[in-house]
Amino acid sequence: MTSLMTLNQPLLRDEERTPCEVWTRVMGYHRPLSYFNAGKQAEHRERLLFREPGSRSQAAQLKEA
Repeated sequence: MTSLMTLNQPLLRDEERTPCEVWTRVMGYHRPLSYFNAGKQAEHRERLLFREPGSRSQAAQLKEA
């Protein structure tokens, strides 16, 4: 369980959950990860989020607006 869970949220069994399709942009095209072969899926898991030094998150920009 995550620390974000509250007491008001019901606990679900795995078979009650809805699968979530994860998409990514590769070479200008958006594709679901389920279409990738095993090697490409492993490569995607190893990727790191790149943030330009000095850039702010979208949430921080919205707070200032």
